[in-house]
This record gives sequence, structure tokens and C-alpha cells, in this order.
Amino acid sequence: MRPLSAKERGGVMRERVEKLRRRMEEKGIEALLVTKPENRAYLSGFDGSAGVLLITAAGASWLVTDFRYVEQATLQAPHMEVVRHGPQFHATLKELAEKAGLQKIFFEKDHLTYGLYENLKENLGVELVPQEGLVEGLRMVKDAGELALIKKAAAIADQAFTNILPLLRPGVSEKEIAVEFEYQMRKLGAQGNAFETIVASGPRSSLPHGHPTERRLQEGDFVTLDFGAKVDGYCSDCTRTVAIGTVDDKMREIYDLVLRAQKEALAAVRPGKKGKEIDAVARDIIAAAGHAEHFGHGLGHGVGRAVHEGPRLYPLGEELLEPGMVVTIEPGVYLPGWGGVRIEDLVVVTTDGSEIITGLSKELMIL
Repeated sequence: MRPLSAKERGGVMRERVEKLRRRMEEKGIEALLVTKPENRAYLSGFDGSAGVLLITAAGASWLVTDFRYVEQATLQAPHMEVVRHGPQFHATLKELAEKAGLQKIFFEKDHLTYGLYENLKENLGVELVPQEGLVEGLRMVKDAGELALIKKAAAIADQAFTNILPLLRPGVSEKEIAVEFEYQMRKLGAQGNAFETIVASGPRSSLPHGHPTERRLQEGDFVTLDFGAKVDGYCSDCTRTVAIGTVDDKMREIYDLVLRAQKEALAAVRPGKKGKEIDAVARDIIAAAGHAEHFGHGLGHGVGRAVHEGPRLYPLGEELLEPGMVVTIEPGVYLPGWGGVRIEDLVVVTTDGSEIITGLSKELMIL
């Protein structure tokens, strides 16, 4: 799929804003202050580090930023009016609120800091109302352009994993592997890594999010690698667990259990299913094998501009899967003091099931 032109990107962003306005009208929201970076980029295309959006149901779309980003914002968000704020950010926001005749401004309660909230409450002269999930609800279903970027990120991560396999041998440290992994993703065209690469070996593989350390790989280790690339703001996410040198019966048993749970859960993914229903498929298999207490995290989560976003696949997940959603399926079994196994694929929910984006084999690799 070819990259979108600036005009086409503007059209996509404009349609997203219009979808948001329709939701705002349904909920009686006259204006929304967007401060979460992923939401701001999703609606505007602007990926600078400073800026907010003020979007009104009546048709105004303002991107407020400082001197450093005015030119970039103008190029990336041609469908919005870019406003440069002065030394007092709240003063500029107050002018816009007065211009639009606003009485209330809704804000993203899970992101706005308390300090900024207090500042705006004192100075804006309008009622501030918390809301959550408005933009995130739009972001859960990906369009064709977003899917193409996620697939590209996944392909880069897959290739980087293949490239670092020769490094996985006794004597090499977890940190060395993580550094080389991230270098390979950059070299292959990634904007960066989607999150800090996880490399946990031996007994440390029982840590679901074990940070790389100076520990050196040893014969008979499990090594869990959790990694993702980022391309044009969109993330991938994958986990593979490999063995170094030799495996014993217990290692094979745990690996085969996790693999079976993962495959069964993948087969269950389809539109109309709740997140908790997919989670239960894998969780029940692991629990029946006596390891319920060793699988303590959710089965999966959405992936897009953030590596963790909606929908959530966990025991309380009520959200229904829809075509275009991108989710992880990542069961694991973690035995403190011994080690652990996690296997994770990235999948797109389709009209009749799912498509696995991850292209790597899941059979146990013994290196």
C-alpha cells in the first residue's frame, strides 16, 4: 500500500474529527480538550511533543502549540487551525473558549494532570467536565492505512528477531541482546521500538516484564523476548520464548501448555465475542493443567498508536470485538524461581474470524 499524500492524510484526519463530533453531539458535549498525545496525533496527524486540541461540536478545530512546533503543526494538520500560545497557555485557551461561546469544556480525565486542571479551572471561566474513552473508542477500530502501518511494524520486528537469533547463545548478556534487537529494528526502517525490549533468561523468565540485565545466557535456559517496532506512530507487539542448548521434560510440558492455550484462543477470535470470552479459552486450559495462579495477567490488549490500548481481553472484558480491531493473544505461565513461557501473536479481527499479523514460527526453538 502506497503512503498517503498530504492531502489524503488531511482527508482521513478530517473524517476522524467528524466522527468524533457525531459522538460529541450524541453525548451532549459542546467542546472537547484533547491532551493525550496518542489521541491528539490520531485526530490531527501532529506528532510533536507539545500541543493540545480544542474541538467543538459546532465545527471549530484548533491545535494549540508553542513557537517550536507551529511550522510542523501547520504541515501535519492542514485540516486544523493552528494557534500559537504565548507565555500563558491558559490565556490562549480562554480566548478560544470565549470566541466559541463555550460554557463547558470536557477533558480527558485519565490524562490531564491535576496541576493543569487546577490552572484551567481557575483561569478559563468555563465549567470543566471529565470524560473518558471518547477518542479511544474511535481508535479501537483501525482503517486500512493504520492496518498497513501496523503490519509493516510487525514485519520489521519479525525480521529483527530472525536477525538476532545467532546472538542467543551461552555467555551473551540480556542487555547485549536487547541493544542489538533495537538496533536491528531501526536499521530495518523502524521509527523506534514500540516499548523497552524485554529479554528475561533462565529463572528471570518468570518475570512477565523483566528488564534486560547483565545476566548471561546459560545452557538449559528459557529466554523470553517481548519486542515491538514503531512505524509512523503505529506499534507492533510480539513475544517468543526460546531455549538455549537443551530442554528437559518440564520445559517441554510448560511450553506445550502455553502453545496449546494460545492456539485455542487464536481460533476463538471473531467479531461479536467479548474480551473475557477469548480470555477464558486460554485461562481455562492453563487452569485445568494446575497453573491458574501462574497466569496472572490478561490474555491480550489492543495495539495501535499505543502498544497498550483498547479493547482489553481479560476476565472482566465486556467490549465486543469488531472487524478492524488489532489485539494481542499472549498467554503465559510463570513459575517463580524456575522460569516461564509466554507466546504472543498480533491479530486483526476480520469479518469472519481473525488474521494473524505475526509471521514467526511458534514451535519451540532450541538454539
